[in-house]
Amino acid sequence: MNPTTPWPSDFTRAEIDAGRRLFTGEWNFLAAVSSLNALPAPSGPEVAFAGRSNVGKSSLINALTGRRALARTSSTPGRTQELIFFGGPHQLTLVDMPGYGYAAAAKSKVAAWSRTVDSYLRSRANLARVYLLVDARHGLKPGDDAILDTLGEAAVSHEIVLTKCDQTGGDLLAVRVAEITAAMQKRPAAFPDVIATSARSCAGIERLRAAVARLLAERL
Repeated sequence: MNPTTPWPSDFTRAEIDAGRRLFTGEWNFLAAVSSLNALPAPSGPEVAFAGRSNVGKSSLINALTGRRALARTSSTPGRTQELIFFGGPHQLTLVDMPGYGYAAAAKSKVAAWSRTVDSYLRSRANLARVYLLVDARHGLKPGDDAILDTLGEAAVSHEIVLTKCDQTGGDLLAVRVAEITAAMQKRPAAFPDVIATSARSCAGIERLRAAVARLLAERL
């Protein structure tokens, strides 16, 4: 797989263009939510980004939307401590989820986030897909199993997105993609494709935009 291919064979030029138009529209912060009773009312489709702390969720959202600071980024793991909602064109909402695996907070607070995230994933009717971000340098880790299990049990469509691929050699990247593809084949709710990206170089960003555009088109 070459994440720098202009429009990969599995997406048409029309889908690539649709993804670009979708994400170059206006995007705005909507809400920061720490409990289920504060969730925005469901409207259009939501796409959520999950992953370990410091995997690059906020950076990827900024790259997708072409904004430098729509989502706050930090070098400190565990900085995102709420469900952060961003609204865009076609009533699409992006959700930046709290990272797991590390958090600079009390265990009781981390447990509360975990309950909120779990309930959100199991109950949000307009949640179209969860993109689970995995650092390409390290691949899947045992801590990823819990959220994958939750997504499978809740029958929520989900797909793996590799991040920081510009810091991974081509051979290792191919190994990571093969490993994760094989692992996801054992999970019926998982989308079989793996999208390799880099927020810094923008490799794979057009492909991820196209994937979201296709997802919305399929829901019409």
